[in-house]
Amino acid sequence: MPPVLPLRLGVNVDHVATLRNARAIDKPDPVRAALLAIEAGADGITAHLREDRRHIRDDDMARLKAAISKPLNFEMAVTDEMVAIALKTKPHAVCLVPERRQEITTEGGLDVLGQHNALVPVIARFKDAGVRVSLFISADPAQIEAAARAGAPVIEIHVGAWCEAVAAGEEARAEAEWRRIVAGATLAKSAGLEVHAGHGLDYETAEKIASLPEIVELNIGHFMMGEAVFVGLAQTVRDMRAAMDRGRAALERTP
Repeated sequence: MPPVLPLRLGVNVDHVATLRNARAIDKPDPVRAALLAIEAGADGITAHLREDRRHIRDDDMARLKAAISKPLNFEMAVTDEMVAIALKTKPHAVCLVPERRQEITTEGGLDVLGQHNALVPVIARFKDAGVRVSLFISADPAQIEAAARAGAPVIEIHVGAWCEAVAAGEEARAEAEWRRIVAGATLAKSAGLEVHAGHGLDYETAEKIASLPEIVELNIGHFMMGEAVFVGLAQTVRDMRAAMDRGRAALERTP
């Protein structure tokens, strides 16, 4: 078996900003949360600048880029406004996601197949600027193959449906979704793509998905911010890292 690549943890700080914005003041600060997460062992920070600025704001992105010592992953819709902001910010990476103002959170993956002609020049612009591009997509073979053709070096598999099924105790649906993820990760790796995963992960699902050798990064936000209310953010990061390490260790013991 070839060596297993380390599994990175990206911590999404969006919902620290959600709490701050509920009172229209400057605390709690997502930048402080990012620094605490990194100190506790996070490998990077993710933040989604939405069109309606419902949580992260423009100045948050600029401050995150200036303050943190680890990679910044800028989640964004594929719009002229967001492309311009991201190119000005120059994060380590951008993750292109679908976005609807009416949604509570990101629903499903980006339609790379249907938006190929619009995505190709955007991906090229970021690559020319030295910014890594990830496409947030479902574990659908057609979308994965389209991502490779579009020139993106990375995909992030939307694992929300699987996480929801696990949480609901729907074993048959969870197993079907898991098989889709496993097949998708295998296909993506064979197509030369770096594979990440995110959306809805908790300790249990993060530990299990860590057993997939093709996946090298998890991006987790809402669950971790919820846990941090009870045990603190640093402890939550350490606990998530421990869950991921258990999953990776089980993989390394597999003959």
